[in-house]
Amino acid sequence: MKFGKTLQALLLGAVSAVAINSAALAADSVAETPAAGFNWSGLYVGFGGGVGAVKHGLEIANPNGPETMGLPDLGGGGVFGEVTVGYDYMVSDRFLLGAFADGHFGNIGLSLEADGGFADATLNNTYGFDVAARAGYLLTPTTLGYVLGGYSWQQFKLDGTIVGTPFEFDESRSGYVLGVGLETVVSGNWTLKSEYRYANYGNDTVVDLGGIGLLNVAPTTHTFHVGANYRFGGQNGGGNSFAAPAYSWTGFYVGGALGAGAITDEINLGGGAASFNGIGGEGAFGELSVGYDHELNGNWVVGIMVDGRYSGMTTQLFDMSALGGPKYEGKADYGFDILARVGAKLNESTLAYVLGGYSWQHVKEEVSFGGLSESRDWSVGGFSVGGGLETAVTNNMSVNLEYRYSKFEGQDYDSGGMWETVPAFHTVRVGAKYKFN
Repeated sequence: MKFGKTLQALLLGAVSAVAINSAALAADSVAETPAAGFNWSGLYVGFGGGVGAVKHGLEIANPNGPETMGLPDLGGGGVFGEVTVGYDYMVSDRFLLGAFADGHFGNIGLSLEADGGFADATLNNTYGFDVAARAGYLLTPTTLGYVLGGYSWQQFKLDGTIVGTPFEFDESRSGYVLGVGLETVVSGNWTLKSEYRYANYGNDTVVDLGGIGLLNVAPTTHTFHVGANYRFGGQNGGGNSFAAPAYSWTGFYVGGALGAGAITDEINLGGGAASFNGIGGEGAFGELSVGYDHELNGNWVVGIMVDGRYSGMTTQLFDMSALGGPKYEGKADYGFDILARVGAKLNESTLAYVLGGYSWQHVKEEVSFGGLSESRDWSVGGFSVGGGLETAVTNNMSVNLEYRYSKFEGQDYDSGGMWETVPAFHTVRVGAKYKFN
């Protein structure tokens, strides 16, 4: 719940930033691109997919008291596909209200493999649906920024074998979903969206362990969606009475972003005798960046950037503090990236891009017991790949929504290969840039 509140605050902050930047656009007197007159009101259908991660928070609860014992958080990543139907209505020249329903199916989850057929298991998010409302603001006549919130339902499936004996377990969960996105016109009645969603499915009991207590599981997901929508009547003309900014994609810039995401650690044991993918975590972060972009032939943009972040993304290994015992957690507290990107202009004010490059991450692991604590620090290098949408909101300002997958080298803990942790991140950030040109 604490993280859910953090995410809600992050989303509200993103909406505020969009509103401030858009107000600056309205006040900007220099504009070259005429209003497109696209009709955002009406019914639409869509399809798409994405990537993401799940975290299963585990605890053993005492049914006769408040004491709980936190177990290692589990987590893993994967991909999904989805179909969508929705309806939007423009309540003014810039503001939109709507609702949608979508169904998704995929393999986001975690796995366990052990040599000799001893164990082989997966726990996946197989299929589900969301029903949500959204509120949007036209950043330009052809690009919409929006937030969403509503109901989410998810089916989880655990199956595999232990010593040759198969097993299977299914469970469905209801919860809530929050999100933020950008959607832009690409051609005719078609629009393209990029979207981040956080879903929380509560903390419920899955097994009664008798005298030991109740095993509770709290699943949460972080997903990045890319989709195409066909809007019936999109070319019928809209009531847009404002113009897009005259933005140059060439130049140096500085930027900042707020983001959230999940950690999915792969654990390799015994020099490859067993692999568990994996241990999970989640959190929010802040980021600052500098970079340079150059526009080519009026359609393509290439650039390079450097960013640094400070993060609260945390993985819990165990927590017995409520029982007077120790607590052990690891935090991916700070790091940086050196990235190149290539983008294509979907319209004069909006860019779709991909990126990739080098990433470095510092990790702090801490054990606390009573009033005492002991910490261990380590750092690893790796790579990041991703992509997103970026749209101009004034002659010098742009906002973007971006996904990154980061994977790092393994940390051996001086174990001689007997225990290796391989961290990976699924992160999404909402950012703003000021370009000097």
